[in-house]
Amino acid sequence: MPDHAAERVSPVQSVDRAARILELLRAESGLTISEIARRLNVHRSTAFRLLATLEDHDLVEQEQARGGFRLGFGLLRMAGAVTGRIDLARDAQQGCDAAARELNETVNAAILDAGAAMTITQTEGKRMIGVAQQYVGQRGPLHATSTGKVLLAHADPAEQRRATGSPMTAFTASTLVEPQALEAELEKVLQRGWASAVAEWEEGINAVAVPIKDAMGGVVAALSVTAPAFRLPESRFDECVEILREAASFISGT
Repeated sequence: MPDHAAERVSPVQSVDRAARILELLRAESGLTISEIARRLNVHRSTAFRLLATLEDHDLVEQEQARGGFRLGFGLLRMAGAVTGRIDLARDAQQGCDAAARELNETVNAAILDAGAAMTITQTEGKRMIGVAQQYVGQRGPLHATSTGKVLLAHADPAEQRRATGSPMTAFTASTLVEPQALEAELEKVLQRGWASAVAEWEEGINAVAVPIKDAMGGVVAALSVTAPAFRLPESRFDECVEILREAASFISGT
């Protein structure tokens, strides 16, 4: 009988060892296969296979024939992606600040992250009566938030199928939980260029969101305003959209 437990553990162990190699080379460049094997407490052949795999992905490189190893340029490409997200959060914060000053309501920016709309930055409104405390890193449902709808409307078909093909939680009586209804809503978002959530995640709370685009025109985030329904009725949505679009344009650098 196959040892399924061993099958599950082995890949994790390999990833752990590969990560430790990268940490070793970050601290001390030029380590040889034998030195790495000794520090990992593994056979030399195991270290060789791990290094060969990392080298195939440009994560490490050999300094010269049979020489020591150092970190590869593949890590720079990965770091560039992270830096891009940091830059987005920095620019989005300025956009949130500007929109919040005009609207005097809570404004936040969110990105698509593992099937949710994750807040990356926000500016709170100064009103006496506001919305429930939000925070950076908070994850909102794609089908029940304005940012989620913007992100989902511009996501690839596979992401949309995952969202509409999974059971959707009804947070309020207004939450869209039928796949056909959500699909129609996403089509509307694409046509008009913005999304709304009318008491769909929380009773008495409305929100409006617009897309934030990168230099190539792709949607990388969503910018939204959230407020009690009596201060953000549907009759104010168009006004808010214009202000949010100005801020989103600033964030995009267009």
